[in-house]
Amino acid sequence: MTDELTPQPSQPVLAPEIVEAIDRLMTDAGITTNRTLVARILSTGIQLGQEQTERLDLKITSAALAEMREAFRLFAPFHDVPKVTVFGSARTRTDDPLYLQARDVTQALASDGWMAVTGAGPGIMLAAAEGAGADMTLGVSIRLPFEEKAHGFFADGGQVVAMKYFFTRKLMLIKESRGFICLPGGFGTLDEMFELLTLQQTGKAEPTPIVLLDAAGGTFWHGLKRFVDEYLMPSGVISPGDFDRVLITDSVEEAAAAITGFWRNYDSLRWVGDQLVLRLRTAPTDAEIEQLNAEFGSLCATGGIMRSEPLGPERADRDALTLPRLVLTLAQRQVGSLYRLINAINALPSAQ
Repeated sequence: MTDELTPQPSQPVLAPEIVEAIDRLMTDAGITTNRTLVARILSTGIQLGQEQTERLDLKITSAALAEMREAFRLFAPFHDVPKVTVFGSARTRTDDPLYLQARDVTQALASDGWMAVTGAGPGIMLAAAEGAGADMTLGVSIRLPFEEKAHGFFADGGQVVAMKYFFTRKLMLIKESRGFICLPGGFGTLDEMFELLTLQQTGKAEPTPIVLLDAAGGTFWHGLKRFVDEYLMPSGVISPGDFDRVLITDSVEEAAAAITGFWRNYDSLRWVGDQLVLRLRTAPTDAEIEQLNAEFGSLCATGGIMRSEPLGPERADRDALTLPRLVLTLAQRQVGSLYRLINAINALPSAQ
């Protein structure tokens, strides 16, 4: 058990008798899998108590852990179902063209087997849930002083979990989704949209399609694009092409196609040391790999984009072993460019 409770440099080492007690507790509780991680959670809780952590900090920790557990339980039965998260204003009225856009896009995606994940509130959140239907919607609500319950659509036996903290709520709104659609909204919507972009730019999240959807003829997102082009890009605070991963459209059909099309050939990725492994549904031809190297070879720190069999750690984990692979050593600070490479892979003639 000692290896399972290896502390961070700033953490005290637990006494051997406490380590043994944690081991016995897990055994008595019937915990047989992921014991290392469960032991780490238990040991961290004990250390918080040993360090006489302030009551408010303990309340934050306890509440965050408890509501994440509830959210994980809600999402678990749908682990293999593709999901799209829809962000937008809670103030959007049911007769607003934006409401209809949100409803129609999730309805189109639900017909292709995609679930909608929303904030379980009114406005755009309700529209997205109506479009997907109750069985194809997961709600993650936030408890606010002036709005403490999920919208009735979710509250009446719907698939919903309530969160106290925005940071845990945003985790669950983002964690399992394979695509994101943002409609015009206020501070909250923009906060969620910019967090998506930050996670993509920094490589803290796997590449996923992000669509900024407006009503027909709307200009809301074009104003954001001008700000990016006229201020952020020239000042050097973002890299050229950082905003290329975002699709701005007023077409429901184009929005839905962007979400599903991103997964046309691309399946997943994994880091093995400094090598990036891209798993695909269909193997590209030698000529297509040569074409990818000609266009994207500058993304590589060394070597180029190469065909590969599953690498050692992948074989050990039996991780998607049947899928064809491309491997490259990605240059630092080029993580944000992966989206363009994946789009190019999806556009190859060999892609099914």
